[in-house]
Amino acid sequence: QVQLVESGGGLVHTGGSLRLSCAASGRTFSDNAKAWFRQAPGKDREFVAAITWSGSNADYGDSVKGRFTISRDNAKNTVALQMNSLKPEDTAVYYCAVSSYQLIFRAPENYGYWGQGTQVTVSS
Repeated sequence: QVQLVESGGGLVHTGGSLRLSCAASGRTFSDNAKAWFRQAPGKDREFVAAITWSGSNADYGDSVKGRFTISRDNAKNTVALQMNSLKPEDTAVYYCAVSSYQLIFRAPENYGYWGQGTQVTVSS
C-alpha cells in the first residue's frame, strides 16, 4: 500500500521558516515528478512547487517564487519544501503529491498519489 506522509508543519511568525518533508512508502518514486500543493479554508487547492524525477528542474507558483525551495532525495524516497520569509497568506494545509509522469505539471489532476496534509500557520 502506497503512503505519503508529510511532516514539519506548525506555527511560525511572519518572516520565519519551516521545512516540510514527505516520505513515501510502499513504492519507489524515483522516476516520478513530485510536488507540493496547499489549500487554505474556503479556497481551491493551489500549486506551490514541483520537481522533475531527476531533480534537475523545478517550478514554483508565483506567490512563493524566491521564498520556497523544493528538493528531493531519491535514495530516501522523499521530497522536501524549504519555506523562508513566511507570510500570513501562506497559512494553509500543505500536501505532497506524486505524479504519474517524469515531467512537471501544475494541475493537480496529473498527480495520482497524495499525502494527508500538514498544517502550516503563519501568525502576523
